[in-house]
Amino acid sequence: MDDIVKQALAKWPNVPDCYGWLGLDARGNWYLRDYSAQASGPFCGGPAQSKGTRLEHARLIEFIDRNYASDSSGQWFFQNGPQRVYVELEVTPYIWHLDPDLTLHSHNGQSGQVQAAVLDEQGCLYVQTDIGFGLVHSMDMGLAANAVEQGLWQPQEMLCADLPAHFAYVTSPQTRQLQAT
Repeated sequence: MDDIVKQALAKWPNVPDCYGWLGLDARGNWYLRDYSAQASGPFCGGPAQSKGTRLEHARLIEFIDRNYASDSSGQWFFQNGPQRVYVELEVTPYIWHLDPDLTLHSHNGQSGQVQAAVLDEQGCLYVQTDIGFGLVHSMDMGLAANAVEQGLWQPQEMLCADLPAHFAYVTSPQTRQLQAT
C-alpha cells in the first residue's frame, strides 16, 4: 500500500466505505461504475452497459493496482486514501497471465506460485497461488494447456458457482452490503 494512502488512513480513519463504484472484469480491466451504470444492472450478469466505463489512464490503474487488497471476509477493495472502495468482481479477485516459462503474474503485477488448478464446467481454468485465487486469462490458455498436458498442473473439476465459497472471496460486496441493511 502506498505511504500516502497509509497517511490518509491515519488522518481520516472514519471515512465511509464505498460500494458498487469499481469493477474488475474477466480480462483484468478496471471499470468505473457511475450512478447510471449501477442503475442499469449488476456488474456481471446484467446488460453490457451496466459494466460502466473502462479505465484507461495508466497512472490511475497503477495506483489502483498497488492499493488493491482484501478484507477478512473475502471482499476485495481499492484503498483510495482514507476511503475503501469495494470492487465488484466479474469472476475472481485475480486474473492470471503466463509467460512462456509458465511464470505467473496477476493483472495488478504481482507474481504467484501455483498451488492448485481448477477447471469449471465451462472449461475455464483457475489457479490457486500463494497470494490468491484467480482466473487464467483467456489469451494465455494455450500456455496453460501445455502446463496441464505436461502434468505440471492437475486441475480438479469444480462448478463455477462454488468457487467463491470454496476459495473465500465475495464477487459482489455491494449486494452483500445491501442484504446486510
